[in-house]
Amino acid sequence: MSAITRDEVVHLARLSRLALGDDELDHLAAQLDQIISAVARVQEVAAEDIPPTSHALPLTNVYRPDEVRPSLTPEQALAGAPAAEDQRFRVPRILDEEA
Repeated sequence: MSAITRDEVVHLARLSRLALGDDELDHLAAQLDQIISAVARVQEVAAEDIPPTSHALPLTNVYRPDEVRPSLTPEQALAGAPAAEDQRFRVPRILDEEA
């Protein structure tokens, strides 16, 4: 794979609206070339018979059974609220839509 050129870095910086100095352009060209080479090496190793994964180990959710526990009544929960309406907390409207 060919190395990324300084002109390509200039183009990317312009697209990203980044003002970069000459020394930064040279430094970033070398860094981007290393990144592109690393991605190319990973693509070489990736085999078609291996499914893509997002984690090295399988993830499982830990669930607990739902159990009814003592809790506040609606009146107790709303007792300290600055405003309540129809057994709900009343909050200022933030959207202009009708509910």
